[in-house]
Amino acid sequence: MRLTINGVNRDLDADPSTPLLWVLREQAGLTGSKYGCGVGQCGSCTVHIDGKPVRSCTVPASEAVGKKVTTIEGLAAGDKLTKVQQAWIDHEVPQCGYCQAGMIMAATALLAEKPNPSDADIDAAMTNICRCGTFQEVRAAIHAAAKA
Repeated sequence: MRLTINGVNRDLDADPSTPLLWVLREQAGLTGSKYGCGVGQCGSCTVHIDGKPVRSCTVPASEAVGKKVTTIEGLAAGDKLTKVQQAWIDHEVPQCGYCQAGMIMAATALLAEKPNPSDADIDAAMTNICRCGTFQEVRAAIHAAAKA
């Protein structure tokens, strides 16, 4: 199947029913998206399909054919981080870091839809789970990125 991942067309040898997460990690070698729960609850596998956040552990790869897939590896332009990535660093959001790629992808999608989100908007959109409990730092970083 042919997928467009981070702006690059890739011909990948995968069963169409394989979860997109595994195609990204195993076939495309993009390991930034993490496997957490496998049932779409935790969000550590969040990527964008046509700009919308999806839990890639539950989406068959076939659903991404003909669409644009963006992973955490595709956000920064070379060494230039996005405003969300920079806010994550500035606000020292990560602790263990496992969920952070998914969190950044969800926050990026939120800001694309709502450039100046309220706390309620953030709480509604950020359904990713952080076992370290950095939710206050996540909220502060999103507000900072919105102002950047």
